[in-house]
Amino acid sequence: MDPADRRTFLRRGAVTTAALAAAGAAASARPGRALAEPGGSGAVPAREMRGVWIASVANIDWPSSPGLSAQAQQDEYRAALDLAVEQGLNAVFSQVRPTADAFWPSPHEPWSRYLTGTQGRDPGYDPLAFQIQEAHARDLEFHAWFNPYRVAMSEDPAGLVPDHPARRNPDWVWPYGGKLYYDPGLPEVRAFALEAMLDAVERYDVDGAHFDDYFYPYPVAGQEVPDADTYAAHAAPGQSLADWRRENVDLLVQEFGHRVHAIKPWVRFTISPFGIWRNRASDPAGSDTSGTESFSAISADSRRWVRERWVDGLIPQVYWQVGHPAADYDTLVRWWDEVAAGTDVSLWIGEAAYKAAAGTFTDPAELSRHVALCRTLPRVGGAVHFSLSSLRTDTTGSVDRMVAERYAHPAIVPVSPLVPGAAPPRPQLHAATATATGVRLRFSGQAATSFALWRFPEGRGLNSQRADGRYLLGTVRATGGTQVHEVPGGSPADWYAVTALDRTRRQSILSVQRRATPAS
Repeated sequence: MDPADRRTFLRRGAVTTAALAAAGAAASARPGRALAEPGGSGAVPAREMRGVWIASVANIDWPSSPGLSAQAQQDEYRAALDLAVEQGLNAVFSQVRPTADAFWPSPHEPWSRYLTGTQGRDPGYDPLAFQIQEAHARDLEFHAWFNPYRVAMSEDPAGLVPDHPARRNPDWVWPYGGKLYYDPGLPEVRAFALEAMLDAVERYDVDGAHFDDYFYPYPVAGQEVPDADTYAAHAAPGQSLADWRRENVDLLVQEFGHRVHAIKPWVRFTISPFGIWRNRASDPAGSDTSGTESFSAISADSRRWVRERWVDGLIPQVYWQVGHPAADYDTLVRWWDEVAAGTDVSLWIGEAAYKAAAGTFTDPAELSRHVALCRTLPRVGGAVHFSLSSLRTDTTGSVDRMVAERYAHPAIVPVSPLVPGAAPPRPQLHAATATATGVRLRFSGQAATSFALWRFPEGRGLNSQRADGRYLLGTVRATGGTQVHEVPGGSPADWYAVTALDRTRRQSILSVQRRATPAS
């Protein structure tokens, strides 16, 4: 497969603000899947990552075009999150540093051109703070997505604002393949990139910090990465160019993860590498595939990051179908499942929703089959979908089919074992009161970030039944003190309970369980 396959999505048109707002309004008008009715046969997971990437580079997903008013941008984002909730998702991976710029008032880098159309222009509000607030209001996890080394989508530094760090330090950058990059081999570049990204982690209430698959650039035919001088100046004696480049990326990964946890131990550090580490023909430890290898193509030793536990979670981009001749989906997800064995690193699979929505996957059941397969593997804990635009412009019915077949019941984000946390104390369910349309729950709890709401239609639930998503009605953000939430449906025989979740999604035992009583 062409290693630039994911990037071809950049050329797809974005929907208009009006269209996105309409989609969000329609989603809000429908009963949310986050409060789905228990039903059907067979247990479904109550714990599963169901994420979506929201790309800002080239205005792929959000904002849909540069220069929208602050209100229009905010309306788009709210509509996008409403759609995510309606589709049963529980996390967003939102790109906040697409090209050495920022979606927050950064002291290190200019405002992104993808906000206002002009790099360095203040959008009139803090988009990162806004995104986090809106995600958390819906109890969606927010993972801040950074691109470490890409500076611009063109090669000309003159297109950057005059005080851009890349213009102040011209020896930090080089052009390649039509884009401008920071040189990953320079220690001062790595130090700067780390400070620029960690600023967001330190100042904002993010749940995760995330890198995509762009480290060294993907190879371009007929061009050489222009880092010979850096290699000569910084490589160890006898160190090969390939090993030196991988070491540079490894150092970034190691130091970023270490510093994230030093700042906020509960924040998860994840990376979404290209789906193939190495082919078995190149390395006996590799996968039985024959595609581009991230190990050599972009100097990304993703298998090592897992085995060394330098990341809390990995989201390999397995963007192929079952039966693909060079990169069979089934083969790759099983290989990654084995890589994660014994590491406690969370493993979620990056899914090519864009291929399903565009019909590149010819079988409309492809995405649904992927989710079903991954649920049979012991270490795969869910999926993240690329990208938001594909979830809202599904022309083939593939996404709708996956949602109907696999995401009809809500799910809680899985715990990442390498991230410390503690389950809150047992919460209190003060009352369950029948209403004309459902049941109103009144509950409270200490040290809770969120609450999970449960209904057990076949008698009083056991704590062991918390693994069955058929009984989960959804999660809501803790607001402090006693709060009230109404859930739809139910019967007089049903029992209700709540559990409390800390910010790492560790869960308390069930509250006292109650049947609904008539309203007085």
